Amino acid sequence: MTRPGNMPGMGVDATLQAQYSRLVERVLDYCRRGVADLTIEELNDTQGRRSNSIGFDVWHVQRTIDNIIHFAFEREQPVWLTQGFDEAWDLPRVEQGTNLTPDEAYDLRFPPAEEFDRYGDALRETVVPRIAGMSDEYLATFQLFRPWGEISRMEAIGHGLIGHANGHLGRVTFARDLLGKQGLPF
Repeated sequence: MTRPGNMPGMGVDATLQAQYSRLVERVLDYCRRGVADLTIEELNDTQGRRSNSIGFDVWHVQRTIDNIIHFAFEREQPVWLTQGFDEAWDLPRVEQGTNLTPDEAYDLRFPPAEEFDRYGDALRETVVPRIAGMSDEYLATFQLFRPWGEISRMEAIGHGLIGHANGHLGRVTFARDLLGKQGLPF
């Protein structure tokens, strides 16, 4: 049963699928807000090569969502490849940032916010309904996820798409603060 929440987007059905799909949608909303008012210089600022850029953290969150739902779960090509974002952005085809050295991550250059919006919108259109339609059995299925080991798909979503993503979005908020911008509304 859906109950009205006090804030927009709150009060979804009390099912794992409804909760997870809304939480992942919220992560994608925060990605959009994280880059919305930034210049290219601000988006790519690494604080003198001491921290990942906002662009890196948002890209990494989006790529992780895409890879887990499409490739890890179903061995399908992610949206990143099917829609040619790797070529359009001139960024790694397969790597999503996890195995990059700090210097490799600092050297990446990210496109304007509008491009992030295009990728985020494509993910929202494919990932959110897919999660909403997953059966309890599908979510409870265990499979191997490197480097975590054999875990359930529900844990992969809870950890990788929600928990892990929000850690990166916390970094985005801090980086925005350093730039004199408003942080994300956690």
